[in-house]
Amino acid sequence: MNFLIYLVVGGVAGWLASMLMRRDASMGIVLNIVVGIVGGFLGGWALPKVGLVFGSGWIGFLITAFIGAAVLLLFINLLTRGRSR
Repeated sequence: MNFLIYLVVGGVAGWLASMLMRRDASMGIVLNIVVGIVGGFLGGWALPKVGLVFGSGWIGFLITAFIGAAVLLLFINLLTRGRSR
């Protein structure tokens, strides 16, 4: 059951981050979920190292996944800046 919650919360976080980074038109729901989950792992690993912890529960995971997904999309935007889409 937790895995399903992670998928839903990761998908929402990925969707919000893709809207913030203006990549929502080029990404589908599957990539939003993937970016949100990878962003959750990235944020869960990196944010405590710099002293940022947003608590436990799904709201803390959503905030962490959103920040991680936004950073991941920023990195992807930097890599694909010169390429045609």
